[in-house]
Amino acid sequence: MFDLNKIIQPHLADLKSYSSARNEFSGDAKIWLDANESPFANGVNRYPDPLQMELRDLVASQRNVDPKQIFIGNGSDEAIDLLIRCFCRPGKDSILICPPTYGMYSVSANINNILIIKVPLRADFKIDVDSILNAVNRNSPKIIFLCSPNNPTGSSIDTNDIIEMCENFSGLVVMDEAYIDYSNRESATHLLSQLPNLVVLQTLSKAYGMAGLRIGFAFANTQITALLNRVKPPYNINILSQQKALDLLSNLAQIKDQIEQVKQLREDLMAELSVLNAVQRVFPSDANFLLIAFQNADLVYRYLLERGIVARNRSGEISNCLRITIGTPAEQTTLIKVLQKLESQIKKT
Repeated sequence: MFDLNKIIQPHLADLKSYSSARNEFSGDAKIWLDANESPFANGVNRYPDPLQMELRDLVASQRNVDPKQIFIGNGSDEAIDLLIRCFCRPGKDSILICPPTYGMYSVSANINNILIIKVPLRADFKIDVDSILNAVNRNSPKIIFLCSPNNPTGSSIDTNDIIEMCENFSGLVVMDEAYIDYSNRESATHLLSQLPNLVVLQTLSKAYGMAGLRIGFAFANTQITALLNRVKPPYNINILSQQKALDLLSNLAQIKDQIEQVKQLREDLMAELSVLNAVQRVFPSDANFLLIAFQNADLVYRYLLERGIVARNRSGEISNCLRITIGTPAEQTTLIKVLQKLESQIKKT
């Protein structure tokens, strides 16, 4: 049975967060003399809304959740770090991850001196639920971090597996859905009402095309989001990012069209890569990237770099594999031509 009070860091249970007049006041003020700002208007002379209420309300309506279930962070990375800081005691507690996966779970854990328990993905890149639960029983981690679709494999987690882990774990299960918009699977946010220990991370950096704004979300039960909002810095999302996000989110039709374009480009690139002799396998993907096994990934990686094409070499985790992001049609045409040229040079030698 999940009980937030049993896993929260004790010193945070009654934390009094920094409170500004912007937190305490609601209404339409005519004169602001509370925060020692410059009185000369230039569009950014005032502090931003510390709780991002307008953006939160819009996101809640679009994602079909209660606004109080949302924490807005400086990218998903802020939510990852705050979750570890709120629930894990340095030098004592642990988190569980399933490599190969997103690297910031480990980075944040290491920064906070938290032990990392690793339960690798199966050969088919699916999570091993039995092994995860066995590791939970042996090690009692505070948080399980899962990524679906997973980075760098592009694989997704079944809903039944999420439910099974949440129901058999007294800590937090964090589902990182940075790439969910590129998948045909339903977001795990629809499970929040039945799973009080589930946290779902999403972002505007990928499908929504706002990586430069650094805005991420944690969707969870209101006890968890209230805690995150108490612990975060008072003005963690700047006013320009809030304004630009509101503007771009007002045109969902265009964003959805771009998502469909990327999904089609993903299929096109998969087909074009699959016929290359240097490619051993193109793994299925629910994200906006492909994981590709090459005969010699290091050679391909260096060859692309020399021609101004930057991919991601994941050979340290998955033998002879590169992760390549879906680009524009012109970028993908150039990529294939460069790879074809490499093949022709290899044949001559």
